[in-house]
Amino acid sequence: MSEVFITRKEKLAQTHRNEHEPFEYYKYEVTKRSEFSQVYIAFYEIPPMKSNYPYHYHTENTEAFFILSGRGEIRTPDGCRAVTAGDIIVIPPGEKGAHRLTNTSSKEVLQYIDFDTANYPDIVRYPDSGKTGILMRSKPVTVYKDGTEADYYDGE
Repeated sequence: MSEVFITRKEKLAQTHRNEHEPFEYYKYEVTKRSEFSQVYIAFYEIPPMKSNYPYHYHTENTEAFFILSGRGEIRTPDGCRAVTAGDIIVIPPGEKGAHRLTNTSSKEVLQYIDFDTANYPDIVRYPDSGKTGILMRSKPVTVYKDGTEADYYDGE
């Protein structure tokens, strides 16, 4: 994209993901990862009593969330903290930035805007499940189960 881009949430395509309990979200991408090399922006809606993603951290990217409406809880290595409309959450890369955002309301949708840097490749670690994800620009995430170490030349 090489020009100024102006849009509105209602003009954006909706993606709904609800494949595994207790995770569900609706996402409206403002900047497609394939078209913008510096920043990724999306609106998210998390239904009541759901999380959007498992507990994780990125090795290369900073994330920032602005809570538009609703209430929830963000889990970090320092514990859980309540979040509500108007809160801004800045999540650094690395282990200290591990997080999971959960809607704690039984009735209200949690809505927020997600602003991320867009450095690729990015490694995503999932401490609770011992998995590692590889994010490449314009490709689906590839996830590996950890636990087996190999010699550099193993299988060569």
